[in-house]
Amino acid sequence: MNSPTQHLVIMGVAGSGKTTTATALSEHLGWIAAEADEFHPAANIEKMTSGVPLTDDDRWPWLFSITGWMSTQAQNGRCTIITCSALKRSYRDVLAEAEGQVHFVHLNGQPEVLAERMQSRRGHFMPASLLPSQLSALEPLGADEPGLTVDILKTPAQITAEILDRLLLDIA
Repeated sequence: MNSPTQHLVIMGVAGSGKTTTATALSEHLGWIAAEADEFHPAANIEKMTSGVPLTDDDRWPWLFSITGWMSTQAQNGRCTIITCSALKRSYRDVLAEAEGQVHFVHLNGQPEVLAERMQSRRGHFMPASLLPSQLSALEPLGADEPGLTVDILKTPAQITAEILDRLLLDIA
């Protein structure tokens, strides 16, 4: 992964540790990082805050916005890390259209662990009640998709090291 325009999409359901992982990777690599939640229109945030799952129609403009951001960063020679649930293959197909090479890192965990994490976090608009809808929509990475799956039961440092090692990223 030595191309000048690489993108890591840190994906998974709510509570999987996307932000923690993206922050650690950004610190190691010096790549620009962003939260996909920042790209949601207010209507999407309002729906999720009130416990209403988003539809595909809600998600398409959001996904295209993220893809555009990654492409703009690539055009400026910047590699990126973005947190994004990217639950379905069709969503990842949109993200994979970004200029540069896109790799997916699926942070995977047991529903009980995810629910516990969601219930203990503060200041996030996504209620734990939406976890079942996310889990039912989740399509694991296909064998032909560029990326890897990492178990969330490891420490953040172990998860970061595994990602860097498995994607052959320079941690120096």
